[in-house]
Amino acid sequence: MNTPDAKIFDVVYRISPPVTNDELNQLFADAWGNAEPTNFRPILERSLAYVCAYHAARLIGFVNLAWDGGVHAFVLDTTVHTEFQRRGIGRGLMEKAVEAASERGVEWLHVDYEPHLQDFYDKCGFKNTRAGLIRLK
Repeated sequence: MNTPDAKIFDVVYRISPPVTNDELNQLFADAWGNAEPTNFRPILERSLAYVCAYHAARLIGFVNLAWDGGVHAFVLDTTVHTEFQRRGIGRGLMEKAVEAASERGVEWLHVDYEPHLQDFYDKCGFKNTRAGLIRLK
């Protein structure tokens, strides 16, 4: 597949733009393969903010900032369309998410990730820490 380089095409990042379930479901289905159709409205309504990346009018990236209502926010669902991966778009999403969280008074930004994503999140400025997790379902 001949994928365009991020330096060659324009990517526009928008903070909490109007985005449809169809756009998000299409992006998640491509990026994750096994994503179930989701109603994103309740999720987005409770978010501190979210960042969308667009090439032309096409949604090609997304990251959500969930929060505790105070000084902690949580990075969720960092997603880039497979056609545009490894072009710096994920880092761009994270940069905008960090800016949005900071502008909204967040003091601590958390992220959980699988080991193979360690390098990505290190490059985004996150420090590896210990955490606990319980799977409920």
